[in-house]
Amino acid sequence: MSGLPPALPPELSPGLSPEPSPEPSHDPPARPPAVLHRQPASAQQAQPSRRLGWLFAYDWDAQAMAALQARAGTPAPVAFDHAGFDLFSFPSNAALVGFDLERFAARQAERGRRLGWRGVLSHHEQFGALAAALVAERLGLPGATPESILAAQHKLHARRVLQQVAPEANLASRELPAAYGDPVPEGLDYPCFVKPVKAAFSVLARRVDSRAELHAHTRFGRRELWVIRRLVEPFERICRARLPQAGSAHRMLLEEPVPLGVAQYNLDGWVQDGQVHALGVVDALMYPGTQAFMRWEFPSRLHADVQRRALDVARRLLGAIGYSHGFFNLEFFHDAASDRLSVIECNPRLASQFADLYQRVLGVDAHAMAVALALGDDPQALPRAQPTAGVAASLVYRSFEGEPVPAAPGAARQAAFRAAFADGLLFSFPKRGHALERDFKWTGSHRYGIVHLGARDRTQLRELCARASDLLGWPAPYRDPATPSAAPHGSHPA
Repeated sequence: MSGLPPALPPELSPGLSPEPSPEPSHDPPARPPAVLHRQPASAQQAQPSRRLGWLFAYDWDAQAMAALQARAGTPAPVAFDHAGFDLFSFPSNAALVGFDLERFAARQAERGRRLGWRGVLSHHEQFGALAAALVAERLGLPGATPESILAAQHKLHARRVLQQVAPEANLASRELPAAYGDPVPEGLDYPCFVKPVKAAFSVLARRVDSRAELHAHTRFGRRELWVIRRLVEPFERICRARLPQAGSAHRMLLEEPVPLGVAQYNLDGWVQDGQVHALGVVDALMYPGTQAFMRWEFPSRLHADVQRRALDVARRLLGAIGYSHGFFNLEFFHDAASDRLSVIECNPRLASQFADLYQRVLGVDAHAMAVALALGDDPQALPRAQPTAGVAASLVYRSFEGEPVPAAPGAARQAAFRAAFADGLLFSFPKRGHALERDFKWTGSHRYGIVHLGARDRTQLRELCARASDLLGWPAPYRDPATPSAAPHGSHPA
């Protein structure tokens, strides 16, 4: 190998330094930290820490925030103030009761004014991205406008905009003309893909082939309706005031289904001063016959010409909704048989799950880039670290209905994993009771774990995955052919 493959053709990757990447060793070393800025020693000693608000930082974001803040002695150190709650853990998620996004943003703006925040950021899809935009607006800090966040996250409105600016990449769609739990009207076309107008993590997203299937899918118990309404209502209140033309988010969306066998990808990048920059493209591989992610792999196998087309579509859509500052994640299909590229959705934030993959293969720290962007600095000025892998993957462990749910790894298994994979990342998400039942109904599976690994090549990656899975007592997520697999329409990271 003469060098690591780039995320995108060089002309599409202005955020990556042009020097060639050295070949990684067979046993990748621990990743060296990136540095936020380079300054003379005197300036390093004189400059105080800059403070940022980081909202709803959990899992990958929490790890990145801790790592960035722990870099004692680095130039221009940054201190973070965190706020928010974890939607997936109790008692943190009890804060959902009575949660008001506008009041939350007002409190954080006051806090930021008192503490002297120089920036604010969030990569949290459900509440964080919009909250950060509201805070930035109140404090006059760099950030996206709340209207552009609303326009991207309201899936039906985004489809209407996409139809105007990039119709060739749009999927036919319409609102389901029924409130939650109401009877499904006659006369709809099937099959179709149904999902909420506002949601994240593929919640309640699936293909339905008949009115009976759609009716069954949209029946909710009192507990489910309570959760759904409280997840959507904070967004709905702001959308009514700031983007009323989008319509209510308390609805389901029907979309044209994409044929089985069509592969799915993610384009990540950022916008600064209205200029759109690409970071890379990550391939999605699904559990066969499902819409559930099995693995994410980087670098992509997608042809460079298709990656360029995806970037062009992103430029048109982001420009049309006025998204001029921040990271973005464009989910799209590419049908190799017809060469059709179609957008699933465009998320106005960094896909945090993929940041580690970029760092392993390219040596770029997307979280540090996001911090620089939030401060109004140029992410392209950040130095590039030594890559540690030729390929990296986010491995997703799932159980489906009727299958046993493996136990969470105990202390001994976790210690064995850490000893074997010093730079591996491990997340465990055990659930039971109503939470487990809701997983199966809302997403069609239970995601109980995620592991990140890097390797020399895809052959070694599979070998390392088998070893790691054995140590954890989990079945390896490699139930697929060697190429990116079929993906029923409408999946999302993790």
